[in-house]
Amino acid sequence: TFWYYAKVELAPPTPAEIPRAIDSMKGLVRSFQTGRLAQLTVKEALRNGLVATEVLMWFYIGEIIGKGGLIGYNV
Repeated sequence: TFWYYAKVELAPPTPAEIPRAIDSMKGLVRSFQTGRLAQLTVKEALRNGLVATEVLMWFYIGEIIGKGGLIGYNV
């Protein structure tokens, strides 16, 4: 089960998915400019916050792996 989901979720985007992602980002920018973000429900805002937290955590984990430790770089 793990490998099935890993193949699906960890696969890089296909060329067909890239324009959809760009359109999605454009829609997000448009909604930010029009003030639609102020009309989010609590559930949507919580979900967006969790996604942003997940992205940040993957960034920090990648930095820790790249550095080879929690604090500083080996210079």
